[in-house]
Amino acid sequence: MTLAHRTLPEHRRPQLREQLARARNLRLIEAHSGLSALVGGTTRLPIDNNSAEFDGLWISSLTSSASRGLPDVEMYMLERRLELIEEVSSVTSKIIIVDGDTGGDPTMLAYLCARLEAMGVCAVVIEDKQHPKRNSLSLTATHVLEDPEVFADKIRNAKAVLKSADFLIFARLESLIAGESVDDALARARAYLLGGADGIMIHSKSRDPASIYHFLDGYHELGRKLGIMRPLMCVPTTYNMVTAQELFDRGVRIVVHANHMLRAAHFAMRQVCEEILRHDRTLEVDNFCTPVAEIFSVAGSDEALNRSQRPGASA
Repeated sequence: MTLAHRTLPEHRRPQLREQLARARNLRLIEAHSGLSALVGGTTRLPIDNNSAEFDGLWISSLTSSASRGLPDVEMYMLERRLELIEEVSSVTSKIIIVDGDTGGDPTMLAYLCARLEAMGVCAVVIEDKQHPKRNSLSLTATHVLEDPEVFADKIRNAKAVLKSADFLIFARLESLIAGESVDDALARARAYLLGGADGIMIHSKSRDPASIYHFLDGYHELGRKLGIMRPLMCVPTTYNMVTAQELFDRGVRIVVHANHMLRAAHFAMRQVCEEILRHDRTLEVDNFCTPVAEIFSVAGSDEALNRSQRPGASA
């Protein structure tokens, strides 16, 4: 574990709320392990005389499950997910938002929120499907939506156990995923905002962003009518020709790149395995692989060795 990028829970927890209050637009990248969190949290790129980087990390249910060889059907046990979140938290000082699936029953959701708040996580996103959920991007799964008032009550119940205003609960709308209308999504957004949701995520598996744009226009009008303006989050996995800046220009505050780190790792690992089998040696994959010395550096091995060699360090 590297010590350079960690922070205390009470320092991280308010970061999302504070950044949103400052009208910052945020880009998040998925993390499913300590190493992926280190890469996503430290990657910087010079663009137009500025340094571009991700503002935070998204701990995805899909990639957390898949990286452990499990299907994304809420099979990954809560305590093991919390261990992963702790692993990620220990190597970054950046915003962390957790994909909380359906949250389970109200008691399970309240427990999850209490634990995440204590760990210094900034927010959880709960989707309005009935437990157990099926992955939203599946082309064959049947998606059963929760009654909106039942879901709103889950949010109220979870909000009641929180110890501060720093930990945020976002309601994820699955209407478009389930084949329902934009009007259904807006009606659900209204119920969840009145139920105390701190923000809304609108999701779609269509490659055409038209329905997302339709929802965004309706959501801003809804907020004006209710006098409740809460931040919007989007996950443009399928409509990926749209830039984060284009979504920001339409009023989205948080854009999540939700599964690309694991997908990239899987692609590279399969390619390396095939090349080693093809050539019966590893010479041909050297250009596909990060040097061992860089892995030592990223994971903190060099830092740990240097500390152990300082005068007075423990043997």
